[in-house]
Amino acid sequence: MWGCGWFNGTGLVEELPACQDLQLGLSLLSLLGLVVGVPVGLCYNALLVLVNLHSKASMTMPDVYFVNMAVAGLVLSALAPVHLLGPPSSQWALWSAGGEVHVALQIPFNVSSLVAMYSTALLSLDHYIERALPRTYMASVYNTRHVCGFVWGGALLTSFSSLLFYICSHVSTHALECAKMQNAEAANATLVFIGYVVPALAALYALVLLSRVRREDTPLDRDTGRLEPSAHRLLVATVCTQFGLWTPHYLVLLGHTVLVSRGQPVDAHYLGLLHFAKDLSKLLAFSSSFVTPLLYRYMNQSFPGKLRRLMKKLPCGDRHCSPDHMGVQQVLA
Repeated sequence: MWGCGWFNGTGLVEELPACQDLQLGLSLLSLLGLVVGVPVGLCYNALLVLVNLHSKASMTMPDVYFVNMAVAGLVLSALAPVHLLGPPSSQWALWSAGGEVHVALQIPFNVSSLVAMYSTALLSLDHYIERALPRTYMASVYNTRHVCGFVWGGALLTSFSSLLFYICSHVSTHALECAKMQNAEAANATLVFIGYVVPALAALYALVLLSRVRREDTPLDRDTGRLEPSAHRLLVATVCTQFGLWTPHYLVLLGHTVLVSRGQPVDAHYLGLLHFAKDLSKLLAFSSSFVTPLLYRYMNQSFPGKLRRLMKKLPCGDRHCSPDHMGVQQVLA
């Protein structure tokens, strides 16, 4: 997957010690992500979904959004081995930019990325509503579930329109229906604007509003209906993590769009550097699938109690697990 012929665009520097060290380090990083990150992402995302679905009555608005992100994380974790184990420079016929496998895998990847970004942005906005206007039920669990359904529907529609641009850029010009849509850069530009710029502005706006609310000391701060203080720390950590890990991916898409849209031949050096940046940015994007559930696991104060309740329901062989009276008291407390 990794190569550093982009130093001069010729590939003649592959044997340089610096190049070999870079290849080795990035290969080990990819291997670590596959061996550790993918299993952790699958396990913790599945655990996050199961624990919250088992405790539906105690779910809060942030829990619904994190379940939504966990489902997207499961898809990303399942796609990670196929993407990260792709042959070097994507020279395999089935894995080429116009190959059927690559085009098919773009759909779930784009949908999952859109769901993750918009779930993070909407979590920020609803957290502000819940903090500024508690007990108004504008950001209730019931409404949040419907919003998450619309997020998946919108992500599918956006990915489908981008997919049409992408497919038509690789089919024969004899197809009249695609003759005016042969522009893959339009698909990338659409994804960058809808998938990154819009949710990033929304999340930034919500964080600014939250910072203003936190500076104001009002009687509402003692309202028991407000979210617990740890929810704010979890929100800030999630926003920084999600946008920090996905920003390189969308910047690479934007850079590729700008280079190709100029209508001039791209230098081999910059083209190789762009492919390298694309591989590295995807590695960072896939890492969000296991970092986010880990943040939820260790920063959400209600998760351990929900997990204990779920574990008590699991059978131990032919009989149920013996109850832990201390654990029951802690859960009730």
